[in-house]
Amino acid sequence: MEKSTQRKFKRLIRAINWYPPYLFSGIKVVDHAADFSSFKTRLKLTWYNRNLLGTAFEGSLYSMCDPFFMFILIIHLGEEYIVWDKHASIDFVKPGKGTVFTEFKLTPDQIAEVKNIVDEKGKHVFEFPCEVKSAEGQLIAKLTKGVYVKRKNWKSDSK
Repeated sequence: MEKSTQRKFKRLIRAINWYPPYLFSGIKVVDHAADFSSFKTRLKLTWYNRNLLGTAFEGSLYSMCDPFFMFILIIHLGEEYIVWDKHASIDFVKPGKGTVFTEFKLTPDQIAEVKNIVDEKGKHVFEFPCEVKSAEGQLIAKLTKGVYVKRKNWKSDSK
C-alpha cells in the first residue's frame, strides 16, 4: 500500500473517533493493523449511552460494529469494486455493564476469496461474524454483517 494511501486511511480512522455518532456514544477505534486488515473498537459505558436499566444502549453496541468489514474491503479491494453494507443481525447475549470491545479482522486469504468470487460472479453479498465482549472476555453480543461487493464494469461471459 502506498504511503499516501496509508496516510489517507490513518486520517480516516482519526476522523471516525470524532464522528459525532461515535464520539457521543462513547465509541472509539482503539487499535488497527498497519495494513488496515483489522480494527478494534471500544464502547465505554457512560451516563449518555446507558439505557433505562443502566446497561449499554443496544444501538450503541450495534454502532460500534457497523462499518469496519466494509472499510477493510474498500481499502484492500481498491477502486475497481463497489462495497456497501447490506444487512446485519445482532443477538444480544448479556447486558453490557461496563467497557466492551469488538475486533474485526479479514485475513489476506479471506480478502482474496472475496475478490475471486466477485471477479467470477460480478457481485456477491458476504457475511462476516463478530462478537462484542466485555473487558473480562464475556460474550455480550454476536453480530453478523452482510457486505455487498460488486466489480465495477463487470461483463458476464454468458450473455
